[in-house]
Amino acid sequence: MFIVYNNIDHKNIHAPHGNILNTKGWSQEAALRLIINNLDPMVAKDPENLIVYGGKGKAARNSKAFDKIIESLKELENDETLLIQSGKSVGIFRTTRESPRVLIVNAQIVPRWATHDIFWDLEARGLTMFGQMTAGSWIYIGTQGVLQVTYETLNALARKIYHSDNLDGKWFLSAGLGEMGGAQTLAAKMNRCTSIIVEIDIEKIRRRLRDKYLDTYTDSLDEALKLKDESIKNGKHLSIGLLGNAATVYNELVNRNIIPDIVSDQTAAHDINLGYVPEGYDIKSFQKFREDNPEEFKRRVYESIVREVNAMIYFKNHGAAVFDYGNDIRTRALEGGLKNAFDIDGYVPAYIRDLFAIGSGPFRWVALSGNPDDIYKIDDAIIKNIDDRHLTDWIKLAKEYVHFQGLPARICYAPYGERERIGLMINDMVKNGDLEAPVAIGRDHHDTGSVASPYRETEAMKDGIIINNQAAAAKDLYNKIIGNYIQEGSLQRINNPPFDNASDTNLANEMNAIAVYSNYMPSTAKPVPPNVNYTVIADNTIVEEQIGIWLANSYNNYMSNNTFINVETDVSSHYGIS
Repeated sequence: MFIVYNNIDHKNIHAPHGNILNTKGWSQEAALRLIINNLDPMVAKDPENLIVYGGKGKAARNSKAFDKIIESLKELENDETLLIQSGKSVGIFRTTRESPRVLIVNAQIVPRWATHDIFWDLEARGLTMFGQMTAGSWIYIGTQGVLQVTYETLNALARKIYHSDNLDGKWFLSAGLGEMGGAQTLAAKMNRCTSIIVEIDIEKIRRRLRDKYLDTYTDSLDEALKLKDESIKNGKHLSIGLLGNAATVYNELVNRNIIPDIVSDQTAAHDINLGYVPEGYDIKSFQKFREDNPEEFKRRVYESIVREVNAMIYFKNHGAAVFDYGNDIRTRALEGGLKNAFDIDGYVPAYIRDLFAIGSGPFRWVALSGNPDDIYKIDDAIIKNIDDRHLTDWIKLAKEYVHFQGLPARICYAPYGERERIGLMINDMVKNGDLEAPVAIGRDHHDTGSVASPYRETEAMKDGIIINNQAAAAKDLYNKIIGNYIQEGSLQRINNPPFDNASDTNLANEMNAIAVYSNYMPSTAKPVPPNVNYTVIADNTIVEEQIGIWLANSYNNYMSNNTFINVETDVSSHYGIS
C-alpha cells in the first residue's frame, strides 16, 4: 500500500507497483501512479523542484499542490471528476462513472496578456505553471517518448534524402543530451547512423551513459572525429558524447570545412534564461553569470545562438541535411538578429508531416504494475498480430535497446486503425489476466491534429493559417469534457485529458490537447450523448476569442447541471485577470 505522508520526499519518490489499489478505482490509480512516475528520480530532471523535463516543465505547481493532488486522487469517488488548473487541484465535482476522472488545463492566459514576461511573473508567484507537453499532463515516460519520434524523423530523412531505409555510413551532428535531446544518440544508432552530440553538462553525459543511450564520450573534438571515422569504417554506428559548447564546436567544424551528413540541435534553446549556456562559460559559471548580470547574460546567449545557427546554415549550404528539431532555436536566432534563421527547415514539414497525413502518430502505454514483463508481453503480441513491418521493426528495436525509466512503458507510431487493434488487444490481455495490472494508454503532442503550433506541428501548412487546427483542438477538448468519449485506437475511457497553452516552443502561440486512458472497458460500451446545448461554429469563421467563449459556454452549461463538492481557486487582480 502506498501511503501519502504530510511531507513527501519529492527527491526520492516512486510510483506504487503491483495490482493493489491505493485509490477507489483504477482510473484514479492510473492518474496517481502516472503523476508520481513523472517525478521518479530515474525519470525527472529535478524531482525536488517538481521539474520533469524541458527547462522548467513541471508535474505540479509546487510541493503543497502536489501533495493535495495526491490526497484528492486517493479520495476521489468513481462518479466524481477532479479539476486541475495549472498544476493545482481546484475542484472536485460529481459527474458520472463514464465521465473523466481528471480534467487538466495548463497555462491558459487571455491572449492579450499571454507574454513571456507576464507568464513567468505569474509563475514565480505561484499563480500558474509551465506544464510543457507531457509533464503537466502526467504522461511523460522518460526519454523513450521522444526517442521514437526522433527515430521516425531520421528514418524519414533516410528515405527522403538518401533513398534508403537506414543511415548506414552517415554521421549526425547535434547538441543537447537532456531529457529530450538524450534520445538523439540511440535514435541515430537504431537507424544505423554514427552520431556526435555536443553537451555542456558532464552530469547529463554520465546519465546517458548510465541509461545506455550513449556509447562513449570525450572532451576533445579531435578524438570525437577520430571515433566517428573509425565507427563508420567498421560499421559500428557509435554514439559519441562531446563535452563542450555547441556554438564553439559547430563553428570550429566550419573553420575546418568539415561538413556532417546531418545536423540539428536539441538544446533547451527555447528557454533563454535557463536552457542555453553561452560560449565561454561552463555549467557552473553560467548560473552565477545569469544571477549577477541577467541582461548581459541574455545578450551573450543570443550571441551564441546566432553563431550556432549561422554554422548550421553554412552546413546546409554545403550539402548537409539540416533541420530545426522543435526547440525554437531559429526563433531565438531571429530575435538575436539573424534574419535568415528560417533558412533551416523545421523537421515536421520536412519529414514527419507525411506520417500525420495518414493519421500516424505517437501511441504510448504504461505498465501500471511496474512489471517489465507486462510491456514485453504486449511487445510480443504486437509482433505476432500486427501486420506492419515498420511498426514491428520498431518494437523489436525498442525491446532490444530501450532502458526503462520509472514505470515500464512503450511508444510507437501507429495509424488510427492499428491503434484500435492494439487497444483492443491490450483490453483483452487485461481482461484475461495475462497482465499483472491495467495499462495506461496515452498519446502526446505529436498526435495528428492535437496541436496548433506555427513553429512545429503546424509549420508551413499549405493554407497558411493554423486556426483550423486550433478549432480541431478545441472541438477535441469539448468532446473529452462532455460525457463518455471513446476514441478509435484505444476504446478506453478518457481519464485526464489536458489542454495546454505552453510548451517547449511557444508560450501563447500554441494550443494542444493530449488524452490519457487507462483500465479495461468492455467493447460493448456506448458513448453517452452530451447533455448540453451548443452551437458548432464553421471552421472558417472561428477566431481565438470565439474558441475560448465556445469552450467556456459549453463547460459552464455542463457544470450548471452538476454539483461542485470542493472548490479551491486562485484569484489575481494583476494584469486585469480575475
